[in-house]
Formats: sequence, structure tokens, C-alpha cells
Amino acid sequence: MSQPHLLTDEQMRRFISHGYLILQTDFPADFHSALSQRIVDVMTKEGNPGNNILPRVPEIREVFQNPVITGALTSVLGPNYLMHPHRHCHFTLPGRKTQSWHKDSYWGHAKVRNHHQWWAMIFYYNHAVDEELGPSGIMPGTQYYNNRTGDESEQDIHMAGKAGTFALIHYDLWHRGGANLSADRTRSMLKFQFVRMARPTVPTWDHSGAPWQVMNGDGPPNQHESIWQHQWRWLGGKDGSRPHANGNLGHAVDALRQGAQRERLQAADELGMLGAAAADAIPDLARALADDYEPVALNAAYALAGMGEPAVNALLNALSSDRKDAIRNAGYGLAAIGAPAIVGLTEQLSHPEEQTRGYAAFALGEIGLTQEADPTTTTAALAALTRDPSEWVRRNTVEALGTLEVAGNHAAQEVAVAALCDALQDSDGQVRFTTGLSLARIGRPAAAAVPALTRALQDENRYVRANAVDALRRIDTQEAQSALVDYLLSTRWCYSTTPESTF
Repeated sequence: MSQPHLLTDEQMRRFISHGYLILQTDFPADFHSALSQRIVDVMTKEGNPGNNILPRVPEIREVFQNPVITGALTSVLGPNYLMHPHRHCHFTLPGRKTQSWHKDSYWGHAKVRNHHQWWAMIFYYNHAVDEELGPSGIMPGTQYYNNRTGDESEQDIHMAGKAGTFALIHYDLWHRGGANLSADRTRSMLKFQFVRMARPTVPTWDHSGAPWQVMNGDGPPNQHESIWQHQWRWLGGKDGSRPHANGNLGHAVDALRQGAQRERLQAADELGMLGAAAADAIPDLARALADDYEPVALNAAYALAGMGEPAVNALLNALSSDRKDAIRNAGYGLAAIGAPAIVGLTEQLSHPEEQTRGYAAFALGEIGLTQEADPTTTTAALAALTRDPSEWVRRNTVEALGTLEVAGNHAAQEVAVAALCDALQDSDGQVRFTTGLSLARIGRPAAAAVPALTRALQDENRYVRANAVDALRRIDTQEAQSALVDYLLSTRWCYSTTPESTF
């Protein structure tokens, strides 16, 4: 396989701020012609194979092994990224209407959405798509928003392009499919999802070593320098510390208190750039966590995170409030603040409000194990939460046990793996399939889970079975390999077998 074509610093800046990149593979025209004809034949004669599109049209494997695609995914997800079992070919006929703007769900389920780059999608055109065919629409810079803003900051970028054009997309970017206005042409687009398996420790793109460059008008309509810079540092494997800019504290506080929407947005971001020097603004920023304009509230959350330990109590107070929006925004701020928040977050795992418990678990998973707090205490507290009465809390908890990165701490890994083995029998399908993903992230240190994962290969939920396959592959002991091969031999797919050729 060719060496991945890694993204440049400038491409990474644009991806972090806008939430997408439009790129191009270098396949010859006849490759795409043959691929497109195969897809049309399958869709028209057999119907959409859904998640089985990859084994049904094996040429697609070459697409996702192209060095432009592997380089893009390596740059944002690290070298050990995983192709998620949900794979889909959007095949639209003439007359198809424009979709509503949406974020993809987690296959019909819900959890806390990640600002950190744990998930990504590829939208791939196997043939040229013009405006008449209804290209996908992308709303730049909205990947960090839970809700639509519904104002002039929303842009509709159409992803038109020739065969081999693809979009690398933050999983949570608002997007939609366009209307097929043609008289007699179909449009196909491959949508595949990918998952980060380990938190970054070094930049995995073609990094020059230069620091983040302020966007200075090159970003999307809403300014989020504090958020973007945090993501840049996280992807580079750095902690929460960063250089701070100079600014007018008093003017920014006044604007945050009394300004119009755009003024509050800029003020919260400017306070974030001041860092610890803006500590006097903590009460005002804490109130702004409940601002009715979500971009302001997010800037406030990351501004507080940039102040470090002095802002922890304000964020924890918001996390335990009765304002759901403030709880969510505080969760993101605490996840970004890092190690100083671990003790307080661990205490919040027993809070009576499920939103507080769920976002506390999420934030702990984002922070991971550190030297500032006892790893076993944190892991044990999360393990206990896998029995929470709320399925939403349990979903976020089992994911956190996988992103903590317990490998290397024997006591913590024993606690985590035991809890995850039990969670594979949870009544909720999303808890079970997220548990499988967490065990895959832990990898070989989760060898004790092989019997439970082997049983999970018979689960009624397709994503539980698929994630169990990936977990066994990454554990990679002889016992895991044996279970995996036995299962795959009995479930293998023959792409030559069709309704027209059954044997």
C-alpha cells in the first residue's frame, strides 16, 4: 500500500475550523466507470445492500485504501483508525427532494457528541455530481453545535465535483442531501464512517512544528478561536496549556454582559484568548454557559477551560445546575480543562440528575487517566456507573471506559475490563455495541474479555457483533483469533452470489 498523503498544517486548520475538507483521489476514469456501473447494477437489480455494500461491491475497498483517503483519515484520527461497520451508498433517483439539515445519529441512538476528533466521515463520489444531480450540502463550522443557529451564520456549501471527489467531514457537522433535479440520472455517493482508537500523543498530519495561526477572517462566520486552538493542541497531543493573547478585559466583560449576539460571541472568545489573565470574568462566563445563542455559550465554556484550575468550580457548579444547555456546555468545558477537573467530576458521578452524571462520565473519558488523580479511583467510579438506571448514562460511561486508556495500569485495566464484560449483557443495544468498541480500544490488555466477546458474536444487534469482531481482532491472542476465524468462516460473504447466480 502506498504511503498516506498526510494533510498539511493549513488543511488541518481549515478542517478544525470549518469541519470539512474537499479532496480528490487519483484513480483513472475507467476505475470509476466500472465502479459506478457495478453500483447501478446492484441497486437496480437487488436493492440497496445497506451495510453490506463493501463486500457486495469489493472495488470499494480500493477506494478507501487510496493514499489520499488514508492520509486524510490518519491526519485527523491517527494511524490506527477503524472503519465503522455502518457503511452506506446513498442512491438517489430523479425527483428525490432535498433532505432536511441533520447530524447523523449513532444508528438510531443518542450519546454525548464529541468535539474532540474521535469520529469522522467520508462522502465519496464515484461519478461526477453536478448541481442538477443534487450534491450533498455542508454547513461549515457547525460541527461543535448541538442545535442549528437559524441565522445568517448558516452557509449552504454544495459538494459538487468530478469522479473521485470526496469530503472528509467531522462526524457532527450539519449536512443534507440535495434534490435530484435530473430527468433520468441517478446519483450515488458512498458514506463511510471511521473511528479514532487512541487519543493523540503527537501530531499525525504533516506538521511543520509551527503553532496555530489565528484564522483572521479565513474561518467560518462564527469566531471560535478558543475552541479551534484547543482542538489543534489536543490533536497534537498537548495538554491544556497554551500561549495567551493580550486584550481589553473590561471591554470584553461589558460586551459579554450587555452586548448584542455578535458582540457577546466575540467577547467570550476574546476572554478565552486572555486565559488566566481574565480570571475576574469567571462569574460572567459561567452565566454565559446558559446564553440562548449556543455559539456564545460554547465560547464561554472554552474560555473557562483556558483559565485552568481557577475555573473548575464554576464549571462544576454549572454541571450540577438545572439548565440542560448549561450542563452540556459545562461538560465540554470540563473535558477541555483536563486534569484539574478529575476529582470534581468523579464526585459528580453520583449526582441525582442523569444529565450531570452522563456529562461527568463523558468528560472523564475525554480527559483520560493522569498522574494528578488516582487512576484506580476514577476507573472504579466509572465502572460502578455501568449499572446506572439511565441507559443514556450507561452509554456514555462504557464509552468513557474505552477512552480512559487504562492499558499500562494493571489495577485500572482489570476494573475496566470486568465492568465492560458485564456491560456486554446490558439490555440496551447501544450500551452493548459501545462496550464492544471500548474493548477494541483497550486491545490486548482486554484479553480477559474474549469469552464475553465470543458470546457477543451471536448478539441480535448487528453493531454489537461487528464491534465484537473488531475487539477480538485487536486483542489478537490465540484464543481471540480462533473465535474470530470460526465466526468469519461461517458468516463469510460471497459477492459472486446474487439472485441471478445462486451457486
